[in-house]
Amino acid sequence: MKTLDIIKPENLVYKRTELMTDNTLSYCPGCGHGTAHKLVMEVIEEMGIVEDTVGVAPVGCSVLAYEFMDIDMQQAAHGRAPAVATAIARTWPNKYVFTYQGDGDLAAIGTAETIHACNRGENIVIIFVNNGIYGMTGGQMAPTTLPGMPSSTSPYGRDTCSTGSPLKITELVANLPGVYNVSRHAVHTHKHVRKAKKAILKGFQDTRLRKGLTLIEIVSNCNSGWKMQPRQSNEWMEENMFPFYELGDIKVDGKMINKK
Repeated sequence: MKTLDIIKPENLVYKRTELMTDNTLSYCPGCGHGTAHKLVMEVIEEMGIVEDTVGVAPVGCSVLAYEFMDIDMQQAAHGRAPAVATAIARTWPNKYVFTYQGDGDLAAIGTAETIHACNRGENIVIIFVNNGIYGMTGGQMAPTTLPGMPSSTSPYGRDTCSTGSPLKITELVANLPGVYNVSRHAVHTHKHVRKAKKAILKGFQDTRLRKGLTLIEIVSNCNSGWKMQPRQSNEWMEENMFPFYELGDIKVDGKMINKK
């Protein structure tokens, strides 16, 4: 064996989490879902809670999450993941329960379930991927679609006079007393990945302490729905999504963060 074939533990820079299956990801090349999946699985593996964790995946791009996450998973109807997670967490209070949802699922058909689970302060973690569009079903306008942003159902851009403004569901639920942590992140660069993972880790740690609900929004691209190349979609996201959906902590340990 050559010296280069030997990887010493102290020289190990990256190791693939064993909780991601070998199935080929169904997400479009350049999509942030794969990275978000990896971060959640890394946290669960590093915390040593594989046998005590249950994930809930509803309808949308996340519908096949159970094909890629090698842990106990439960399918939920469209938008109903927080309700299903509530049942699991109350039935098995010692389990770590999380939902993995897109913006069309969480902030449209599932708005009621999201708000009421947050208001009750259920002891769960919600991973919310926001790409501003219905990515799975043809690129239709979503509650999070930006003003002027084109989609298959708003080809000339979102008209706020007729469809209203984008729904900042994360800021909305942060005001509810049952919510313990709320933050918004991205996963398109190594710097953002580290911050997102730190937030996910804290969410699961606070679940262990039964502090209440944690919601982590991940602003992502949808290069196929946006009709862009992956690099172009990331640049567009930075220039357009981030100014509206500001990254960072919104509520930490039950206290709102005052931003200047």
